[in-house]
Amino acid sequence: MLGSGRRRLFSALLQVQKRPCQPSRDMRLVQFQTPHLEQPHLGLEAGIGGGVIDLNTFDPTLPKTMMQFLEQGETTLSVARRALATQLPVLCRSQVTFLAPVTRPDKVVCVGMNYADHCKEQNVRVPKEPIIFSKFSSSIVGPYDEIILPPESEEVDWEVELAVVIGKKGKHIKATDAMAHVAGFTVAHDVSARDWQMRRNGKQWLLGKTFDTFCPLGPALVTRDSIADPHNLKICCRVNGEVVQSSNTNQMVFKTEELIAWVSQFVTLYPGDIILTGTPPGVGVFRKPPVFLKKGDEVQCEIEEIGVIVNKVV
Repeated sequence: MLGSGRRRLFSALLQVQKRPCQPSRDMRLVQFQTPHLEQPHLGLEAGIGGGVIDLNTFDPTLPKTMMQFLEQGETTLSVARRALATQLPVLCRSQVTFLAPVTRPDKVVCVGMNYADHCKEQNVRVPKEPIIFSKFSSSIVGPYDEIILPPESEEVDWEVELAVVIGKKGKHIKATDAMAHVAGFTVAHDVSARDWQMRRNGKQWLLGKTFDTFCPLGPALVTRDSIADPHNLKICCRVNGEVVQSSNTNQMVFKTEELIAWVSQFVTLYPGDIILTGTPPGVGVFRKPPVFLKKGDEVQCEIEEIGVIVNKVV
């Protein structure tokens, strides 16, 4: 009988567009497990919806966590490029359990009100400066893991977001230099308890944003050189198959470079740090009447060129 993790993976695969199981020329870094591995491994996803190349088998000297991989910079990236150019065995997707591409980062920085069309749906002005809040890293789960409805909230909402993963340490980074500090991009789901975000705890956002399982990520960290323009990607969210958010990252008020420059004024950015860049319109709280997630729902967050994550609500 399949374990719950494998069942979630098979459920996700039904939603992902089927593609030929051929290695992709794009660098799509993943963290994964199999029943035969004692600990997680690093791998390369062979295209969206494809199988996985085991990087640690290709080179046993590579670190086994994405954090350590990113900290070593070009040294480890060059090994991954060699693996990508080599005809290596590909593990079928059904054999692996995908983990979040980054786990236990130093920080998860989030940006509010960062889509012009999302500001319009709320009838509020576009911010003149980035609105910054945070999630704790303990909220991170994998791309096909379950979202747990906390008993403390009755207003849990969806938010698809483009996530930036930092690859190089920096402070007071200039916008013109910012992309050199980016390792790549992934899909994020900024799950939000609106009652705690908007009414409780002095209306501070943190608690409503950081319940356990409130930050699904994945399936892959797609390196920055694998994406032609991160600010011109289709982005959407589906709940039980119905499209609830549909926009384009060109609607972002503050682009990746501006966000990195802004945030690094205040804090040092480290390899593995994650920046969630905001969500487009269509969230549940601003619907009339409001709609919130319930047990049994399935949420799919998808970004063009990056992939789709699928999370069951329990």
